[in-house]
Amino acid sequence: MILAEYWWEMSLKEMERQMSLIVPTLDELVAADHPYRSMLRVLDFGQLTVPLGKLYSELGRGGYPVEQGFRCLLLQYLEDLSDRQLERFLRENLAAKFFCGFGLLESTPDFCYFSRLRNRIGLAELTKLYNRVGESLKASGLIREVFTFVDASQLRSRVNVWEARDRALADQANQERDEEGNRRMNNKNVGKYSSDGEARFGCKGKDKFWFGYKRHLAVDMSGGLITRTVVTPANVSDQQVLKELCPSGGMVFADKGYCGQEAQQTLAERGCHSGVILKKNMKGKDKDKDRWLSRVRMPFEGVFSRLGKKARYRGVVKNQFQALLEALAFNLKRLIKIVEQPIPLLGA
Repeated sequence: MILAEYWWEMSLKEMERQMSLIVPTLDELVAADHPYRSMLRVLDFGQLTVPLGKLYSELGRGGYPVEQGFRCLLLQYLEDLSDRQLERFLRENLAAKFFCGFGLLESTPDFCYFSRLRNRIGLAELTKLYNRVGESLKASGLIREVFTFVDASQLRSRVNVWEARDRALADQANQERDEEGNRRMNNKNVGKYSSDGEARFGCKGKDKFWFGYKRHLAVDMSGGLITRTVVTPANVSDQQVLKELCPSGGMVFADKGYCGQEAQQTLAERGCHSGVILKKNMKGKDKDKDRWLSRVRMPFEGVFSRLGKKARYRGVVKNQFQALLEALAFNLKRLIKIVEQPIPLLGA
């Protein structure tokens, strides 16, 4: 009886050993030409995320390496996923596991991990990482800033504006009134009544209104890479933000929202040539020149169509975090189309 039990136990161990020999690795299962492979080759995430190591203590229970966590956050924007969708995507998708550095049978994070990691990294550290990648791209000649396209698009806040309006109309202390003396809600008091206190009403043209934020972008026209991104409440004018987007030198292409005196002064101070389309009633309006400017910048307006239209979070800081990761994900997709060799990262 003892011999039979021993034989059975040894047979099970032998079967397990043989099965382990035929279990494939993720490197074997993921296609050789998968875009994730190119992304991992072009950008060294291990070197990039070294500064984030200081956010963790060596004491206590170990967790997921910060490089893996950062890859997860980037994957979220590469695939436009929510936290819960990302949890399932990592659990079920082999290429996702491969991109984030998990083994075939290794457990992956749950959705709570991603929000904690975003809070731990914070906007300041993410900005440093984004700027480091940008400076490295400049040093490699992939960003030249000879010709730059700037523009802004809407980020709609995911809140119920009608509930906020009802609170404003019911508030006896509301001092904002319309022409008939009725209480109303506008950009002066919406922060008091809305669950997103930093969002504001924005308008493009005469009849395109939204509630939320603006994403302002600067795109290098030599390679189509996003160089700078800034998020503001929706009521901030485009030309006010130009100082944060404008390069030093070169030519800046923009639409009529940047033809004001403030924007033109910013361009002059930075030594930039203006490629801004003028309004019909402005002195120096040249329709032939404006048609040429429109044709030149038209291909780069498509950048906005590849970015999200909704604010994932509430508040400027968190949505700026979103904008930086979206820009980094966009640039990574673009880089694998225009380069094959790794990008040498500057600094540490």
